[in-house]
Amino acid sequence: MENANQIKNIVKEKYGEIAKAQGEKSCCGSSKVVDYTMFQDSYDNLEGHVQDADLGLGCGLPTEVAGIKTGDTVLDLGCGAGNDVFVARTLVGNDGKVIGLDMTEDMIELAEKNNRKLGFGNVEFRLGEIEKMPVEDDSIDVVISNCVLNLVPDKEKSFAEIYRVLKSGAHFCVSDIVIEGELNEELKKSAEMYAGCVAGAIQKDEYLGIIEKAGFKNVDVAKSKTITLPDHLLQKYLDDESLADYKNREIGIFSITVKAEK
Repeated sequence: MENANQIKNIVKEKYGEIAKAQGEKSCCGSSKVVDYTMFQDSYDNLEGHVQDADLGLGCGLPTEVAGIKTGDTVLDLGCGAGNDVFVARTLVGNDGKVIGLDMTEDMIELAEKNNRKLGFGNVEFRLGEIEKMPVEDDSIDVVISNCVLNLVPDKEKSFAEIYRVLKSGAHFCVSDIVIEGELNEELKKSAEMYAGCVAGAIQKDEYLGIIEKAGFKNVDVAKSKTITLPDHLLQKYLDDESLADYKNREIGIFSITVKAEK
């Protein structure tokens, strides 16, 4: 699991499966390939929410507190099927633009399919990696992301790239999973748990430190909630002894929504 290419391949495979299942759900049932919908907050009250684009893979609502304004250019990292992109499109209006970036071809195809149904001319989806974005320097007003940066092996490079593409004085708002305490080795090594953002999570202080090291100012945890992993999920990866060890450790798993300015 330490090899960056291995991690990326795991993520592409898992999220490719989810995208294909969503695309086929009319004849093949639910798209919920990975059991992590418990992380996600409800989008029901957000204007622009598109059910077909909501795969249940988020861990927050970054658009809710991102301060997106009419006319902004917004970049959504790890856009998936386009859910947060379409919510952001409602906020920027006809005069703004929203770009969705994802490294999984099946997700980009699904997002573009969803957008064809909606007919938005100021929405664009790009295939690419967060560590090397196909986005111009100083071109973005707001960067958003929802439970995705945990999936990126090089988080320092990710935040450096976010800094690069943001305009001077612009900001980002991302929701992600962080931990306090040490996870069991079995969980850290599990491909499924990595795809669900848990095994890829780093310590909260380290996460915030990476943001500050990238040069961002006014780093603020706007929202935080505790994530409790249910026994039925943990039992898929841990034997009885390891499960008891996990419960005896002082471990906190949190979804945080972080804002910071360039």
